[in-house]
Order: sequence, then C-alpha cells, then structure tokens
Amino acid sequence: MRPAPIAILDEDAVQRLLHYQDLIPAVAQALADLSAGRVVQPVRSVLPIAPHQGFFAVMPAFAGAMGAKLVTFYPGNQGIPTHHAVIILFQAETGEPIAMMDGRLITEMRTAAASAVATQQLARADARVLAILGSGVQAQSHLEALRHVRPITEVRVWSRRNARAFAEQHGVNAAASPEEAVRGADVVVVATSATTPVLHGRWLSPGTHVNAVGATRPNWRELDDELVTSARVFVDSREAALKESGDVMAAREVAAEIGEVVAGVKPGRRSAEEITLFKSVGVAVEDVATAALVYEAHRKTSHAHNA
Repeated sequence: MRPAPIAILDEDAVQRLLHYQDLIPAVAQALADLSAGRVVQPVRSVLPIAPHQGFFAVMPAFAGAMGAKLVTFYPGNQGIPTHHAVIILFQAETGEPIAMMDGRLITEMRTAAASAVATQQLARADARVLAILGSGVQAQSHLEALRHVRPITEVRVWSRRNARAFAEQHGVNAAASPEEAVRGADVVVVATSATTPVLHGRWLSPGTHVNAVGATRPNWRELDDELVTSARVFVDSREAALKESGDVMAAREVAAEIGEVVAGVKPGRRSAEEITLFKSVGVAVEDVATAALVYEAHRKTSHAHNA
C-alpha cells in the first residue's frame, strides 16, 4: 500500500487556517494536559551556532498528536524574522509522516495564545489598559490575542526602535519609556530581545498581570529582581522554565504551571491587589497541538473542495 502524500503547508496556508478563537482554547487544553502528565515531552535540545550567533532547537512532543518543531533563533537578524521553524506531524498509530508546515507563524501565534490563556486565568476581569514592551512580531500577535480575552480599551507600546511606527500601524499610543508605558497598566506584555531587565517591579500598580515571553536563556533577564520575587509567578512548564529562564531562576518560587490553573488544580489570582506574572519559555506541546489544529482545518477544507 502506498503511503498517503504528506501535506505541505506554507506560511500563507497556515495563516488562512489558524484563528485565535480556536487556538486559545486548544493551547489551554494542551497546557492542562502537560501539567496533568498526559504529554510526553523532553526539554528542548538547543545547539548554539556560535559562528553566526544563532541557536537551533529540536522540540518533539506526543499528546494524542505526535510531532516535532525544528526552530532557529538568530537574535541579530535585521530585516528578516529572528525565528524560523518547520513543524512535522506523524500519525501516532503508525509513525507515518502526515504533514510538514511552516512553523514561524505558529510559533508567533501559539506564544500569544499561551499569554492569552494566562491573562484569561490571572488578569483582573476588568483589565482594560494594556502596555507592550517591544514592537516585533510578538508585540503584534499579543495585541491581537489579548483582545480576545479582555475588554482592552487603551494600548501603549514602547520599544527601543520602532514604537512610533508600530503605534501608527495599529492605532495605539507610543510611550517614551518603559516606565511611562506600564504606569497604571492592568496587563503588561514584555516581548523584547533584552538580555538585561527592561521592566522594574516598582513601576507596576497593585493588581497588574504581566506576560513575559522573551529572555529564554539561563543567563538572560528581562525582569528585575523586585518583580520576580514579589509577584506570584506562573510558568508554562516548571521543568523547562527552571532550566531555561534566568527570570524564573531568580524568582523565590513558582506558584503553579498555568495548566494547573486551567484545570482548577491550583488557584489563579487570589486578590485584586496581587501582581501576577506568567513567564513563558514556549513548549513543544503548544506547537504540536497548534499544528494538529491547522492540519485538521486543512483536511476539512480539502474534503470540502473534493466533495
């Protein structure tokens, strides 16, 4: 019997098939499954590509769907994205490859979807003011994703280079400094390429929720000690965050994985005053669950066309 052809989906195809209203609940389920021990997933293996200041990582997972992301991270890239990736899906029952798809957009969207899950669970219900530090693809994806979970009415953005252009493009306000952006904000997103802290705990109002998605190396930081030791810290994966995140290593303790909060096993926000922090390093099950969602949508549209 000849194997079925492998579906090959480029970034445009992924973009047509993937939508936050489906992705946010799928990522919530994937993170709950991870925390409940229903996912087989080693910590990613990372190869430094020292001559070119890059990293190459391999991220496999089995969670009903089975697959792996191959991803590169070149923080110095100018004019092209810093992340590139492909995701390969296999039939779990037979091991046959069934799909290969562009993973750059999936990485961008699943990261924002995980922050949306955390914001849904941890931000105050009346959170309306959003501050974003950074103006790259993650700033854009978080702006879109977080609007699905909170009634955002004001957005401020700061970045070292492109805040004004980003603000004009998205109809939001550019701030002159990180402090100006976050003062009085209800939800803060830190999505920078910083390796030393850009967000300081003393700037935050009581009751703020922070999503931090940068600084995914043990010797990199984007948050200061005051923030990581005074906030209640939530992570996507304890195992991964304690190995990969300098910010989490500096924290006194991790309150819970966000999947435990989704499942109702651990409490989320306990008062209107506490500061909550979701530090995300990104885990393979998010990529595989997202790729499975894209593949399913592709199969449905293919069947509809062929019917």
